[in-house]
Amino acid sequence: MKKFTILVVDDHPFTSDAYINLISKEMKENSYTFLKATSCEMGYKIIETTAKNNKKIDIALMDINLPPYENEKILSGSDLAVIVKEKFPECKIIMLTMHSEHLILNKVLKTVNPEGFISKNDIDFSTFPTIFFKIKEGENYFSPTITKSLQTLMSNTLHWDEYDTQIILLLEKGIQTKHIPEYLDISLSTIEKRKANIKRQLADQKISDEALINICKKLKLI
Repeated sequence: MKKFTILVVDDHPFTSDAYINLISKEMKENSYTFLKATSCEMGYKIIETTAKNNKKIDIALMDINLPPYENEKILSGSDLAVIVKEKFPECKIIMLTMHSEHLILNKVLKTVNPEGFISKNDIDFSTFPTIFFKIKEGENYFSPTITKSLQTLMSNTLHWDEYDTQIILLLEKGIQTKHIPEYLDISLSTIEKRKANIKRQLADQKISDEALINICKKLKLI
């Protein structure tokens, strides 16, 4: 059976231990290794050591607010999550926070694009394990508070219409961008401009179409 390595980073040891205990109780077999850190510096050193030893981190649970590591300019859990993604591209990132401010959450979405984004106010001892294992198995999950906050921001700032919806839905079906004009009465150049605009507003123009589709699903835009 595959061994999963889970990195848990929270500046409150009690909280980290709670996550680990809740996950451990639901494990059918002893197939998990936990790595625990309470600061950006500790997390960074664990990440570097793991990568240097040619090992993997499969899932990372990160609080946004963490004591910074000034030497490496790692100022938050978001910065640390970006490093995890660079070192371990297949790692699933779960961001946890007490924040609900639109701009803070949107910055995390754009820089990290996590598989899970959870308000600590939305989880308890019974719901957390269920959410965790859904993400582990490949689902994307944004908790209600996170989704509502981001949707409020998008409704005020996002330029979106039915053509944008149809473009993303066609991409989801596996239709290549160059073939979308066969389905919609707009030119290829217009489609490419619209897609680039959507990527710029939601994340980064460099993200893949698959990542774009996942973000749209998380925000319930499609």
